[in-house]
Amino acid sequence: MDLTLKIWRQKNAASKGKFVTYKISDISPNSSFLEMMDILNESLVLCGEDPVAFDHDCREGICGACSMYINGHPHGPDKAITTCQLHMRRFKDGETIVIEPWRARPFPVLKDLIVDRTAFDKIIQAGGYVSVNTGGIPDANSIPIPKVKADLSMDAAACIGCGACVAACKNASAMLFVAAKVSQFALLPQGRVEASERVQAMVAEMDNLGFGNCTNTGACEAECPKEISISNIARMNREFLSAKLGAQKPSGRTGSDA
Repeated sequence: MDLTLKIWRQKNAASKGKFVTYKISDISPNSSFLEMMDILNESLVLCGEDPVAFDHDCREGICGACSMYINGHPHGPDKAITTCQLHMRRFKDGETIVIEPWRARPFPVLKDLIVDRTAFDKIIQAGGYVSVNTGGIPDANSIPIPKVKADLSMDAAACIGCGACVAACKNASAMLFVAAKVSQFALLPQGRVEASERVQAMVAEMDNLGFGNCTNTGACEAECPKEISISNIARMNREFLSAKLGAQKPSGRTGSDA
């Protein structure tokens, strides 16, 4: 396969970036997208040029590091995959492929296709955990959990925090990510103890970091490599509203302290 690649190049966060066009030939259709990028970088190094910087780690669709915006889609045109699982047979010989980083203010570009996703870590640190002491490891059946809730919790926990939902959203909203992290605990008894504090803290941190609002277009669910359902957003909204109403219950005091 012979391809034309239009790749976003940016030296660092303070520099102004631009698209640079590269021609690449003899690419096997059985190569993965990242293998194609490796071949391009090898040719650039041999020519004395700076290779294209991009994130990758497991290359097995587990870590979510391989975040590229390809031809208008996070992780490329295939559904339910990460960039490392995308293969070149998905493209046509002679095709032009446009490759960009995630575009969101909370995800500043570090270099080329690499963005800083520390914002997601800060949201998790705000409350995405269970801190109460649950003791030793209990027997599997000692805490009865309905299978439906257990399955929904596991589905939410499948989120790998890659940021495709943010990249797909016209408002750069992180609602699907935060909702998945809230849901995975809210559905289980171990997570109910801190449910009110958790959802309020995580939503507040999301807002403080500058992510946009959700307008229910469903683009996040459509582009999520783990197919996280937007029903989790509805659950998070219910959790948040319940927490706010609970905090406003009368306490017998008057004035500003009531």
